[in-house]
Amino acid sequence: MRVAVIGAGIVGLAVARQLCLERPDWDVVVVDKEPDVARHQTGHNSGVIHAGIYYPPGSLKARLCRRGVRLLEDFCDEQGIPYARLGKLVVALDDRELVRLRDIRERALANGITDVAMLGPAGMRDIEPHVAGVAALHSPSTAVVDFVAVARSLADDLRRRGGTVRLSSEVTAMRETASGVVLETTSGEIMADRAIVCAGLQSSRMAALAGDDDDPRIVPFRGEYYRLTERSSGLVRGLVYPVPDPRYPFLGIHLTRRINGSVDVGPNAVLAFALQGYRRTDASLRDLAEVLGWSGFRRMARQHWRTGAREMLGSLSRRYFLEQARRYLPELARRDLVAAPAGVRAQALRRDGSLVDDFCITTRQRVTLVRNAPSPAATSSLAIAEHICHVALKAPA
Repeated sequence: MRVAVIGAGIVGLAVARQLCLERPDWDVVVVDKEPDVARHQTGHNSGVIHAGIYYPPGSLKARLCRRGVRLLEDFCDEQGIPYARLGKLVVALDDRELVRLRDIRERALANGITDVAMLGPAGMRDIEPHVAGVAALHSPSTAVVDFVAVARSLADDLRRRGGTVRLSSEVTAMRETASGVVLETTSGEIMADRAIVCAGLQSSRMAALAGDDDDPRIVPFRGEYYRLTERSSGLVRGLVYPVPDPRYPFLGIHLTRRINGSVDVGPNAVLAFALQGYRRTDASLRDLAEVLGWSGFRRMARQHWRTGAREMLGSLSRRYFLEQARRYLPELARRDLVAAPAGVRAQALRRDGSLVDDFCITTRQRVTLVRNAPSPAATSSLAIAEHICHVALKAPA
């Protein structure tokens, strides 16, 4: 049996490695258009190992995040990859947010996260002396790691187990035959018995090549960051998050101490004008036409244009960005923020204009497709791999 995995991000590499673990006699090949692994979402996220406090109990996100944390930390221990449990404060600024914060605590407990604690202002200051708010939920087990290091270690382990990683190999066509799946790539043809698509920002295009439905469709949202200067980075010990708006899968601007000691501020969420639009000037007419032509995007834009306008303001104005961060860290000044690299989130959007919040994984004959895997996909990657492998292994050939 030969399986081709499309995508050398952390999810694709985890899936390929899991296949080698479960079926060591199978031939597993990972194919990616980039010259190195982890070039997109894996290499542009904030490095947070999420505890799983937000997600609806019973959802794929909740179940796979909780198992994923354990598997990821075990893998890091085995491979000597450092991670740090810095802890997270989810901060309520007023009584309205306090109600939502209590709901998050109930979700956390329902998801089996028993170490969370509600704190008043004094308790918050014990954890984060410079943070303001009326109350906070403390998640001490939230951690940070370098996910690029994890992805590279997964690739190395995959190769040790007999798998192959073919880079600089863009998939340009895919067709099913009576006996398998044929991938046309820029480095030659690949014949496989099954294919598993973990293509992130390219997921919708790969689904189209596989003949799958175009609902949901990936819309790229750029998340822009600033970074605290070395002088001001001591204002944050761990992670400081807002109470999320339940209407959106985005968490809002927050402060995150990374594994290297730097502190990021962000991200916002603005429409990217290209699937790989990491800069405001990056634009692709093809990518933009596909997004703007999608009826689901137009419906979402009509429903949420005010929120979109606020996010754009944060993109264009450092002052507005600073004001959002200062709600939680009042001591911040303009001189404390320096520009940092942005990321692009692959967010699935349904035809009715709704944002897909949970992981979405489907199987079409010999092809399994990850249609939506936003945060906490990196945290959950090894558990997602288990789930996908079991789906793929059970699917009839």
